[in-house]
Amino acid sequence: MSALPSDATAPGPLRQAPFTPTLIVGSGPAGLAVAACLRRLWLPFEILEQAGDVGHSWMRHYERLHLHTDKGHSELPYRPFPADYPRYPSRQQVVDYLQDYARHFQIAPRFQQQVVSARRVFSGEGTEAGQPCWEVNTQDTRYSTHHLVLATGVNHDPHRPHWPGQHTFQGEIVHSAEYKNGARWAGKAVLVVGLGNSGGEIAIDLWEHQARPSLAVRSPVNVIPREVMGTPFLTMGILQRSWPAWLADALNAPATRLLVGDLTRYGLPKPRLGPIAQVRQEGKVPFIDIGTIDLVKRGQVSVHPGIERFTPDGVVFTDGRAQSFDAVVLATGYRSQVGHWLEDGQIPLPDKQVPSPQPGLPEGLHLCGFYVSPTGMLREIAREARLISRAIAASQGDQAATQAG
Repeated sequence: MSALPSDATAPGPLRQAPFTPTLIVGSGPAGLAVAACLRRLWLPFEILEQAGDVGHSWMRHYERLHLHTDKGHSELPYRPFPADYPRYPSRQQVVDYLQDYARHFQIAPRFQQQVVSARRVFSGEGTEAGQPCWEVNTQDTRYSTHHLVLATGVNHDPHRPHWPGQHTFQGEIVHSAEYKNGARWAGKAVLVVGLGNSGGEIAIDLWEHQARPSLAVRSPVNVIPREVMGTPFLTMGILQRSWPAWLADALNAPATRLLVGDLTRYGLPKPRLGPIAQVRQEGKVPFIDIGTIDLVKRGQVSVHPGIERFTPDGVVFTDGRAQSFDAVVLATGYRSQVGHWLEDGQIPLPDKQVPSPQPGLPEGLHLCGFYVSPTGMLREIAREARLISRAIAASQGDQAATQAG
């Protein structure tokens, strides 16, 4: 989908856009899901997108990426993944799905609109009929709305840690956001920092491109298999979603031990909390293994503790060992951009450990795609989108709230 033309061609005063009852920020899966639910209820909205296309965040990911959750539990509201897609769709298939989703529900984001500030306005300019509203400014336009939906999610701005001596390193340092494939590092030693789902899959990709990958793992990581006897592990999490975390973890532990084994002998210490408890208490998802652990056990991928400092030709790890590397890939995650433009003290930052609707939010503010759920991020987005659309419909006295599926 191509970008809509911008109304502003030169710097100057902000253009005042017509009032819209609902304004969605972000046209990733969360923003599209909310928009589709509102469309089903015949409720008007505008949607802002910083980039120039739908699915941009998925386009920028590395080429090997596939969903780590199965498509049946990852579809957005009212539109399943195509039947001929594999159980775990590829990056490009997800992009195609998101763009088809936008076309199907006639969702036309205003592209190249980067939010720079957002605040609640109680009276005066920018409000409709004297009612409180939200004022959102982009680089060239001011928007006013009764309902502000933040759908930019937690994975927006690359997190780039810094270590002593990093400036002296003569090799290449890239973030996973810039990583496409490992072809240019064939035959070279590459350190992947972080064992999340991205770090683990990048290690596989490097090995498939004949590089010599290693992993630097600072903190204990829960490792779970993607499937148990052909059934997605996520299915168990869904069935157990109302169980106490200790009970779910205790019942899942035998299958995990059988399929994953004792990883402490390979340099991966056991976490204090089980997978479900860690998600609920710390907002940290387990590592879903799709082959990385097998490479570790076979000695194709070596595991090291965290980095203490860089040297000109490599790194020194926290255990004092030094090793040379040609390149370092930072699979260190992302940060939400919301804190950059919310007015201090007026809006609480999203809590990734609390599902929507989060308590204590100002009237008219909705969050979608921030909660880290044991049952999968996309599945949680679909649930939140339905709740948000119903809440908006109910606040407008619209009977359509009862029609949401």
